[in-house]
Amino acid sequence: GMEMHAWLNPYRVKQHLSERLAPNHVYFRHPEWFVTYGDKMLFNPALQQSRDFICQVVTDILAKYDVDGIHMDDYFYPYPIAGEKFPDESEYLAMGFQFKNKANWRRHNVDLLIQQLHKTIKQQKPWVKFGISPFGIYRNKKNDPDGSATNGLENYGDLYADILKWTRSGWVDYIIPQIYWQIGHPVADYNVLVDWWANHANSRHIYIGQSILRTIKYCDLTNPKNHQFTAKIKRQRNYSSISGSCQWPGQCIVDNLGGIADSLRLRYHSTPALQPKYPWIDNEAPEVVRNLKSRWFADGYYLIWDAPEIKKVYKNIEIVHTKNYSHEIALELTRTDKYVIYQFKKGQQIDLSNPYYIVKITKENKWKLPYHTGTDKYIYVVTALDRMQNESKGMQITVRL
Repeated sequence: GMEMHAWLNPYRVKQHLSERLAPNHVYFRHPEWFVTYGDKMLFNPALQQSRDFICQVVTDILAKYDVDGIHMDDYFYPYPIAGEKFPDESEYLAMGFQFKNKANWRRHNVDLLIQQLHKTIKQQKPWVKFGISPFGIYRNKKNDPDGSATNGLENYGDLYADILKWTRSGWVDYIIPQIYWQIGHPVADYNVLVDWWANHANSRHIYIGQSILRTIKYCDLTNPKNHQFTAKIKRQRNYSSISGSCQWPGQCIVDNLGGIADSLRLRYHSTPALQPKYPWIDNEAPEVVRNLKSRWFADGYYLIWDAPEIKKVYKNIEIVHTKNYSHEIALELTRTDKYVIYQFKKGQQIDLSNPYYIVKITKENKWKLPYHTGTDKYIYVVTALDRMQNESKGMQITVRL
């Protein structure tokens, strides 16, 4: 049931100039599209050819793979190098004359890429989510009264990434701000930044990006015997506008570094749960499952059911460029992707809003019941989920286990 989001760096070609490119790399056909800055080679953000090629790459990914999302890292204009100017003066003189300054022109260049990527994704596969993991500081308060009480590198002023414009404009579906610092950091305090981002969600999903290595390095300020993971999770869960968190790097979860995997498994994610909905993409739930039954087979007692009927009319979906989606896209948006099975004891209130009662999320149309003696009554409810996590009404059945 995991989603797969393709993770990309938008402009970066070489992290170090000594790296070798493949012989068929586009650089050898169009070296004029690229610039070097410090020890890096990048697509020139000022050029429409760069934007077009990046969107062609995304188009290719969408055509070849059933990804659930396209995700951009925080490398827009590169992190500034002291004493070295980014080499875009000639492009600015040629194309930036209508802008008040070079900074505004650079932000415009990145805006054009994000807008074009959004259109590229939604035209081809509108159910694919577009996400970005920006640097943890949008703007410092000293530069903008609406900025955070921090004093570090900025998305807006240093990387020329106007994240809030992208969320306000609906060009991205979610963001994962990289709040990798510890609680109590003198320049970029985790608590300050979580609070700031939570109050600037702009009706898009926010997941907090956390560095596991830095989290376990620092002690909880209120309980020095523990590292900061528990305090960080508790902080972010105070905000209804924050939909979850992202732990980086994944290998630290596999290795259970600092016991964090145990904390996630046993405490914070101890029950299954539905993923957040994306109503601006699609808010139409599937129909109810059909023919829910309990039946004995050679290997045990099962719940079985049939998929819901496919809706003939599809409404309330995001319109991109055309008046209606193609029949093929509409069918994919209405298609049932998974089923949710809830279990309740006889007489217990049916509450599908509580994930505690979820016993299985499955792509199959059957589930083996935990039969014991046949003396206890249970109510099972089965719902259908589509790709955007819209959930149907429940169909229920009473069984003895």
